[in-house]
Amino acid sequence: MLIVVVVILIIAVLGLIGYNLNIHKKIQTYKNINQKINNLSVVQDFMSTIGETSTVDDKIKRINDILIEKYEIKYSTIVVFNGAEYEIKASNVDEKHWDSLKSLQDVDMFKDSIAQATPKYVTVNNEQERLPYQKMEFGRAKSAIFFPLYIDNVYIGYWIIESGTPHDFDNVDTTVLEVIKDNIVSVLKTVAHQKTIESIVRKDLFSGLYSEEYLYGEGRKIINQYTTSTICMYKITNLEEINHKCCRELGNKVIEKISEYIKNNISDQYVFVRYMGPKFVIAFSGVEINGVAEFVNDLKEKIENTEIFMDDDNKDEDNKMSAFPRLNFAISTYYKGTGLEEVLKKQEEYLDNCNVDESDITNI
Repeated sequence: MLIVVVVILIIAVLGLIGYNLNIHKKIQTYKNINQKINNLSVVQDFMSTIGETSTVDDKIKRINDILIEKYEIKYSTIVVFNGAEYEIKASNVDEKHWDSLKSLQDVDMFKDSIAQATPKYVTVNNEQERLPYQKMEFGRAKSAIFFPLYIDNVYIGYWIIESGTPHDFDNVDTTVLEVIKDNIVSVLKTVAHQKTIESIVRKDLFSGLYSEEYLYGEGRKIINQYTTSTICMYKITNLEEINHKCCRELGNKVIEKISEYIKNNISDQYVFVRYMGPKFVIAFSGVEINGVAEFVNDLKEKIENTEIFMDDDNKDEDNKMSAFPRLNFAISTYYKGTGLEEVLKKQEEYLDNCNVDESDITNI
C-alpha cells in the first residue's frame, strides 16, 4: 500500500514539474512575443520619425527619446563622427558631461570594442567606485554598455547606454539591444542623404534666393504643413539671349530685379528658390491652383512690361543697355507626402522642351 502511495506521489510530483515547465515555457513564449511586439512598435516609431519633416538632428534626438521611453533606459547617448570630429547627436545626460562622452573612442577598453565591432559592458562593484572613462563624475553612472556603430563596414560612431546602479545590465538581453543598435544604424543611414542636402544649401549670389536643395529640407517642412499646395516653376526664356547679345552683367541684373520684385509681392509662408540657371520655383504653401493662376498672370504681365536697365542711375543715356524679360510658367498641384522632386522634374522637362519662343502659363 505504501509503495502505491509513493508511486502516486512521484507521479503527482512529476506531473506538477511537467505542468510548471509547461507554464514556464508559455510565460517565456509570452515574454518573447511581448518583446517582439514592443520591438516592432519601436521600429514603427522609428519609421514614423524618419518620415517627419524635421531636420536630421531633430530626428535623431526623437529616436533617442523613443529608446529611453520604450526600454526604460536611464541614460542614452548617440555620438557620430561628422568627418572632422565626434559630436553628440542625442543625449539625455547633462551637457557638463558631454566632453567625456564624446571622447570614448580614445579610451583603451572601447578601442578594442571599436576594432572588433563588438559591444563592451563595464560596471563597478560598489557605489564608491566610478567607471574607467569617467573623469570627474562619481554618482551618475555605475554601469554601461558601449555599442560601436558601422554603416557598410565603415565605423561612424557609437551608442552608449548607462545606469546609476552597479551591475544593472548583468542579465540584460543583449540580442534585443543589438536589434536596437541595428535600428539606430538604419536610421542614421536613411537620414544621411537628407543631412547631405541640408549641408549643401546655399544662397544664390545674384537672386539672393536659396538653392534647389533648400526645397527638400526646410522648404518641404514648410510646404508639408498643408495637405495641398501649388508648385510654380518659371523660366526666364530670353536670359541666354540677353547674356549673348548684351552682356552677362545685364543678365545678372535681370535675375536680381525679377527675384526682388517677386519676393516683395509674395507671402513669407511661400518658398521661393533659384532652381537651376534660368529656372526658379515658387511653392505656394496651402494654396490651390485656382487661387494662384490669376496672381501668376498679373506677376508675369508686370515683369514682362518692365524694362530692366544695366545701370538704374543712368537710364536716360542713349546707348544704355536694357532688356525686357520673357517668362514661361508651369504650375502643378503638390499633395503632402508625395514626391515633390517628381513634380519639379515634370515641370522642368516641360519648360526645357517646349518652344523657345513660348511665354505662357501652363497647368501640368
